Amino acid sequence: MFFLAQRTRLAVAVFLAFTAPGIPPSHAADSARFVQDRIAIGLWVPPQTSENLEQRYQEIADAHFTVVIGTAGTNAAGQLALCHKVGLKALVDGSPAPAALPESPACWGYLLTDEPSASAFPALAERARAIRQARPGRLAYVNLYPNYASTAQLGTPTYEEHVSQFMRVFQPDVLSMDHYPLMRPDRDSRDAYCDNLEVFRRHALEAKVPFWNYFYSMPFNDRLDPTEAQIRWQIFTSLAYGAKGVLYFCYWTPGKGNGGTGEFPKGGALLTAEGLKTRHYDEARRINAEIKALGPTLMNLTSTAIFRLNTAPTEGEPQVDHPVRRVTRVGADPHSEFIVGCFRHADGRRAALIVNHSYAHTAWPTVEFASPATAVKEVDKHTGREVAAIDDSPELPGLQLSFGPGDARLFLLP
Repeated sequence: MFFLAQRTRLAVAVFLAFTAPGIPPSHAADSARFVQDRIAIGLWVPPQTSENLEQRYQEIADAHFTVVIGTAGTNAAGQLALCHKVGLKALVDGSPAPAALPESPACWGYLLTDEPSASAFPALAERARAIRQARPGRLAYVNLYPNYASTAQLGTPTYEEHVSQFMRVFQPDVLSMDHYPLMRPDRDSRDAYCDNLEVFRRHALEAKVPFWNYFYSMPFNDRLDPTEAQIRWQIFTSLAYGAKGVLYFCYWTPGKGNGGTGEFPKGGALLTAEGLKTRHYDEARRINAEIKALGPTLMNLTSTAIFRLNTAPTEGEPQVDHPVRRVTRVGADPHSEFIVGCFRHADGRRAALIVNHSYAHTAWPTVEFASPATAVKEVDKHTGREVAAIDDSPELPGLQLSFGPGDARLFLLP
């Protein structure tokens, strides 16, 4: 996205051709607005081939994705038919006139543009209003820049103003952005990733809309090929901040001879430019199955706070206002750090998604919740069912929980 300026970005001129300048759209009747009904596990760059497309889309469904973004290999109507057949949703090309946009039970909405400058927001807002009138309930989808974009790209003095202006002018049904943190031995920009998520968490809560974000699942430029633990960290950190959608960049490797931009000489997405599965396909299949199982619970959660906990004694003071009070290390284990997302369930219960901040090491802390351990439930990542929290080291005092590198666990408290 941020590095694909020449890819499938739709020119703002397209929107101007269909709309006239006007005021930002107001929120129309609820039936005209898109309402997300399931967790979005999405992808950028669908199969870049016209061969064996039914098999290709079945591969996407088999990897537990729920939504495909962008059109490739066929036209929008053909893509929607394929998605409907295998149980996927799609956001397809939104450049045709609103009355000519394809319809289908598989259609979640229409991709308008990727990473617009603030100067494009009014025209995009008019375009979205026209789509809602012609296609009620469908999403007019726009993806924003990350917080490391330049002011020239943003069209505003600050990133905060860029997002604020988008919310005010465009009034989205889903807030979306892409951010690809550096996770290198010599550079780590994950704090900036969390800062970006916090901006979106705050604006999405204020507007009462879900937010999604792209993360990277392939090497490009100075981003190294991510490990499964690094992919897990990106996904579960997003979910801890309250994201209702996690989007892979990329599914199919863009290639020079396959409609790409030549920015990916290493290849290495979930599928190669030739359509061969890489190790990332099976990694995504494993991770996505867990997210899909957690999805019904995640969709019922509203973020209330986000903070970090460390097992180091100086940082181990109890968090009296949060569902997770304290984490302490076991024996001579190294100190561990955790990102804790706090939530309120629709039924009134409290919830906590605990993420191991390290993508290199396991963590095995003693965890103190705000409720007795016997009252704490965990959402099983394989079945989605609520089960009693199990002590991973019952011979030790307290409740011990184990976390793989970059992994997370979701708990519910009365």
